[in-house]
Amino acid sequence: MNFLAHALLAKGGSDDFLFGNLIADGVKGSDLSAWPDEIALGIRHHRRVDATVDMHPEVLTARARAPRNGRRFAGVALDMVWDHFLSRDLGDDTIIERSYRVLGRRQAPARLSGMVPVMLAQDWLRGYADFDFTCNAVAGLGRRLSGPNRLAELIPWLEDDYAALEENFHRLWPDISARLMR
Repeated sequence: MNFLAHALLAKGGSDDFLFGNLIADGVKGSDLSAWPDEIALGIRHHRRVDATVDMHPEVLTARARAPRNGRRFAGVALDMVWDHFLSRDLGDDTIIERSYRVLGRRQAPARLSGMVPVMLAQDWLRGYADFDFTCNAVAGLGRRLSGPNRLAELIPWLEDDYAALEENFHRLWPDISARLMR
């Protein structure tokens, strides 16, 4: 879950637009008519960002270095590592405060309703600056999936490939933000 990246890419929009970007992973289906227009626009923006990032050459290059049996889950782990680099280098955390305020004032979709209060209470967006915290979050997300924890199995790769992942990120982020920042 790369909340910080989506928040930064949506920071120029309204609070409803930001909220839509932050909750999009908890919204299923293409019919967004139940959502106010700006929230639906944010959900669509989030999905466009995900599709663009998933096919970006830097992400494809990084995923190709993942262990073969973990490549199916590597994109999820990479999203969280991208938030690590963003949080570590952020400097101004105004967007974090705004995101927490927006999330704290609204009801998240059922799929995220248990997680959002924990994220706010434990300050995940700042916590991602610590790579160990990020790795624990990756493994924690993997525990919520059925079957073996394939995300936890990727932690050694993330640690060993850290410098190369950072290089991928520093080429990925300027391109994505130039194309998709609102």
